[in-house]
Amino acid sequence: MSSEPPSQRLPFEPASNRKKTPKKPPETEAKLVTEEPKPEKQPKPKATKTGPQAQSIPEVVSKRMISRIAVFCGVPTILGISTFFVSYLIVSKGLFDLPNTAVLLVSMGCFGLGVLGLSYGVLSASWDEENSGSTLGWEEFNTNFGRMQEAWRAAKPKS
Repeated sequence: MSSEPPSQRLPFEPASNRKKTPKKPPETEAKLVTEEPKPEKQPKPKATKTGPQAQSIPEVVSKRMISRIAVFCGVPTILGISTFFVSYLIVSKGLFDLPNTAVLLVSMGCFGLGVLGLSYGVLSASWDEENSGSTLGWEEFNTNFGRMQEAWRAAKPKS
């Protein structure tokens, strides 16, 4: 985020990184009794978007992600399930001997691709409301994965 100009910031992306404040140790009851009430805080100026809507994903982007997940996760998962039916037909009709490990490995491979497709479906969708992105979404994947790496680096504690 820091390398991108403000115009590249997404609508649902936070405006700045907030640092966590260290927690104060619990006060004893004696201190609470002797302290005077604090004056009320001044109200902060409100931004254009407040509350949960400020960081929620726009509906257009959400639908785009869901459709990509359905394709990139759904197709391999359906293939993984159909592996069992096809292998049953091959063995029951006596076409040839099929080892159980082959069925297991093929179905696990398809389900594994489905899990990867779940992540790729989210990251390959364009997170910009106006831009629908490309068919396979490789450019969007690179952009969004780069944003995730930047967020991980920013969140990593400095030692």
